[in-house]
Amino acid sequence: MNDSRSHFSGNLQDIARQLLQENGFIAVYPPEVAQQLAALKANPPKVAPGVQIRDLRDLLWSSIDNDTSRDLDQIEVAEKLSGGETKVLVGIADVDAFVPKNSPIDQFAATQTATLYAGIHNFSMLPEDLSTGLTSLLENEDRLAIVIEFVVAADGCVTSSNVYRAVVRNKAQLTYNAVGAWLDGGDAPPKVAASADLQAQLKLQDAVAQSLKLQRYHHGALNLESSELQPVIVGSQVVDVTGEQKNHATDLIEDFMIAANGAVAQFLEKVSSLRRVVKTPEHWDRIVQLANRLGETLPADPDSKALNDFLIKRKAADPATFATLSLSVIKLIGSGEYVLERPGDPETGHFGLAVQDYTHSTAPNRRFADLVTQRIIKALLAGQPNPYTDQELDEIAKNCTSREDAAQKVERGMAKRLAAVAMSHKIGQVFDAVVANTGASGTFVRLFQPHLDGLLAQGADGAKVGDRFKVKLIRVDVSKGYLDFARSA
Repeated sequence: MNDSRSHFSGNLQDIARQLLQENGFIAVYPPEVAQQLAALKANPPKVAPGVQIRDLRDLLWSSIDNDTSRDLDQIEVAEKLSGGETKVLVGIADVDAFVPKNSPIDQFAATQTATLYAGIHNFSMLPEDLSTGLTSLLENEDRLAIVIEFVVAADGCVTSSNVYRAVVRNKAQLTYNAVGAWLDGGDAPPKVAASADLQAQLKLQDAVAQSLKLQRYHHGALNLESSELQPVIVGSQVVDVTGEQKNHATDLIEDFMIAANGAVAQFLEKVSSLRRVVKTPEHWDRIVQLANRLGETLPADPDSKALNDFLIKRKAADPATFATLSLSVIKLIGSGEYVLERPGDPETGHFGLAVQDYTHSTAPNRRFADLVTQRIIKALLAGQPNPYTDQELDEIAKNCTSREDAAQKVERGMAKRLAAVAMSHKIGQVFDAVVANTGASGTFVRLFQPHLDGLLAQGADGAKVGDRFKVKLIRVDVSKGYLDFARSA
């Protein structure tokens, strides 16, 4: 089995490229992109304060991202105000300064719409010389940014907000795992341990982020978990997979980005722009039935607050299966989508976040919709016309939504294949599992550790959703990403 694993590790890049092509993506930049990039590197935009560009380089900005991330879209800093309020500043990389609308790089980004994360390789929406270099908010580098500023009251309510341009400087590039462990009571990472000011800054950010989260939950935001798998790679071989763990640091950034995106949506309410929405669930009746099977009652009409109360209760009662329950609820709620919103249009809102005003603006290195939103922000700040017509925005919204669905197929397909490679040397081992789904295509189980799904190929008779038992891994098909299990005594 080790030989098989090594063989497939070498082919994973080819499999990833094939999946990209099957789903309508391009794996290689066209020549025009390289030409534009060379011109940019030879004559980069000026990074300096100006009449409408504030100088905020002296603030104690920091970034928190994945251990391996170099495409840094955002940095954060907070300031305690009187009366229990806190001012939060989120700096977003000014990608538009380097990638003009309709330029070759922009046209490629408009086609891809997002960076694709294939586990063993990232297929970047923007050339890496930009996304991990010139437009990334790297430590100790002066960068142009869009700053989203909002004031948070002691109870977590956002009382005011503003958006403007600035020059910023990331003082500390940090990671989720290290900062999260420290916030949870562990040892401080070296950069944090070396600075009392940075320690105080991060604790302030954590406190205000938690108040933002509690306020969202009060309004009905959903407490869901997704178990995204990450490959463990040693050398060039995939040796294991592990679930992406949330902690205080991941929550901090998530809470700040949700608040920042809400502030941008409100800033753009008088112009046509893109919104990120999750519509009221069409299959609410099936969510009600799911709750009934677990002995709980939900109202007949969609109610995000009641649903979240149910989720919190189930997480406390049965944390081991909460990820599976979350996945079922996510599927029944339906996917998010991008839509054009014109001034005066009725607001669709975001059911999962329990907010009416929401957009995507905080990841322009990785998502095309965010880059489009950034251009609209800058035009509004400069008193210029909207750079996009309503027809253009409507087409962009539809394309970004459809491409997002295709990207998820690529990423999930690769996740299954990576999991199969990692599990190929574990045939014969026994795992704890729960029945996740039954249907015409078979009975499928989900392992508790790692969170992997597979077919219960033997011993499925009488198995019902929610049943728990031990299963033995009996077969792996890396080319298709299949795992087959047998019920174990």
